[in-house]
Amino acid sequence: MQFTDSVTVAGTRRREDGYLVADARIARTGIQTYLGIEVGKSDMSLVKVYRPGTEVFADETMKSAAHRPVTNDHPSAPVSSKNWKEHAVGQTGDEVSGEGIFIRVPLMVSDETAINDIEAGKQELSAGYTCDLDFTAGTTPTGEAYDAIQKNIRINHVAIVQRGRARPQVRIGDGAYAWGIAPITSDEEMKGNRSMTTRTITVDGLSVELADKDAQIVQRTIDKLTAQVADIEALKTKTEADLLKTVAAKDAEIAKKDAEIDDLKGKVLDTAALDKRVQDRADLITTAKAIARDVKTEGLTDSAIRKAVVAAKLGDEAVKDKADAYIDARFDILAEDAAKNPGDPFRNVVADGLKPNGAAADVNKAHADMVTGMTDAWKNPVKGAA
Repeated sequence: MQFTDSVTVAGTRRREDGYLVADARIARTGIQTYLGIEVGKSDMSLVKVYRPGTEVFADETMKSAAHRPVTNDHPSAPVSSKNWKEHAVGQTGDEVSGEGIFIRVPLMVSDETAINDIEAGKQELSAGYTCDLDFTAGTTPTGEAYDAIQKNIRINHVAIVQRGRARPQVRIGDGAYAWGIAPITSDEEMKGNRSMTTRTITVDGLSVELADKDAQIVQRTIDKLTAQVADIEALKTKTEADLLKTVAAKDAEIAKKDAEIDDLKGKVLDTAALDKRVQDRADLITTAKAIARDVKTEGLTDSAIRKAVVAAKLGDEAVKDKADAYIDARFDILAEDAAKNPGDPFRNVVADGLKPNGAAADVNKAHADMVTGMTDAWKNPVKGAA
């Protein structure tokens, strides 16, 4: 968890180069009291956290206080090499020491604006640190009861902040973002009453003045509810966006199907077009047979039939490496020529060459039949002859 402790700047002075130097007590031992909601225990109104000297003055804790960046107010995230230039206005020294129940460390502020703020009255220092909270209840060596122990304390930065609204309570959490967990002062806790410091908060446009602690609780509740509303709105926006995306995808899918249907419709011939297509094919085959009777047309496209006819009539060289337009033109010429002489018997007979017909094909047999007939003619006298 991320915590803050606040103290007043002590022993500040300007050096001859304008830098401001000071000493600061930035952490202490003992029990400090926190609101339960600040340390993740919403079921507890107050949580007493014990910082034993063994943890505060541990070597690693003391080392973590040296060469830490000084910031003007707490940053929203831990200071690191990635954001140091954005946040740092100075640095702590390495002469870290224990002073009673405190860790004491010197620091230097080198930014003129931050120095002016300090000299104008912004004179609280608040250490931002992380630690582990062990929620094991117990009792200190002096007999004080506690609910949890801070362990592994590591200083991240030291912030210059305005004086808190409740003096030592110094609730830097007013603008500390993630570094807003500051302890409630023990005198307030012992008295059991509320701080007389008040704060005005605005609820739905209405200004309300409350005791500081109550105002902080209310404000945190408002902030929490506001964050929940924002989360709900974000979820609603995302859901609507997802729905629109789904609808758009479905619309695109339907549009694609419609386009496919229209494309298929364009490819389907109506009855009249189909009849014409069949007639055109039949006419082409008839013309092809009229030009070259033995040309094969089965399984050929229209252009292939024309090419086959031209090749049959004019030879393969006539169609070799020729464009379809050329072949179509030659076919049309042959078709026109065939159409001009449809009734020429001799042309039709010799179109594909002369062929012998029936019994006349055997010349020798015909000659023998003729001789035999003449030889045997006396055996069949003509009726009525004397």
